[in-house]
Amino acid sequence: MTQEFSKGEFRKRLYFFTLKLIEFIDQLPKDNVSQRIGDELFSSGTSVISNYIEATAATTKKDLNNYTIASLKFANECKLWLALVRDSKRANPDKVKWFLDELDEISSILAETIS
Repeated sequence: MTQEFSKGEFRKRLYFFTLKLIEFIDQLPKDNVSQRIGDELFSSGTSVISNYIEATAATTKKDLNNYTIASLKFANECKLWLALVRDSKRANPDKVKWFLDELDEISSILAETIS
């Protein structure tokens, strides 16, 4: 973990990200495609924090790495769904940018902890 964030601070950051993502998904259009993308976005976005929480409770280094890698993979998947929402003009690009920027930072922090 970088010196900028303790584990507790990073967990709070992930929690805040997840809450904002839920609010964002609730504001997507109600058409079929938006709803399906929203479901995928919800799944991948909430899996970032859930796998991180599992990683913090890991009892072996292997489990720690596996859950951290899973969290990183879900962060990358979440970026895909956000890009699709943005590029299909289903959301304001400025709102999506915040999420993509935040996921880039989250991904960097997660990647630093994998050994």
